[in-house]
Amino acid sequence: QVQLAESGGGSVQPGGSLRLSCAASGDDFSRYYMGWYRRQYPEKERDMVAVITSSGSSTYADSVKGRFTISRDNAKDVVYLQMNSLKPEDTAVYYCNVEETGSPAAGYWGQGTQVTVSS
Repeated sequence: QVQLAESGGGSVQPGGSLRLSCAASGDDFSRYYMGWYRRQYPEKERDMVAVITSSGSSTYADSVKGRFTISRDNAKDVVYLQMNSLKPEDTAVYYCNVEETGSPAAGYWGQGTQVTVSS
């Protein structure tokens, strides 16, 4: 049974930094895509923030390029999201996702962690 445990959310002032972590268990995740998505308000769908492949190639949303960095530790089955220069519009619930097919909807989701950027 796949389980994802997210941590690292919280409140920060604009310009600050946070690092999110997501520990996966229940399978061999070395071949999985691992990614972060966010929902900025309840009625909105989750948007892709960053995804990293099993080989380490990464893709970012335009809105976070140059500020966020995704990485993974295959030995520990953990994916990270380093968020720098945070803006109020980065406020959202952030979700970890792992999947094998290139379709996040077919994968597994974490419970979400709140990130609030406010002065």
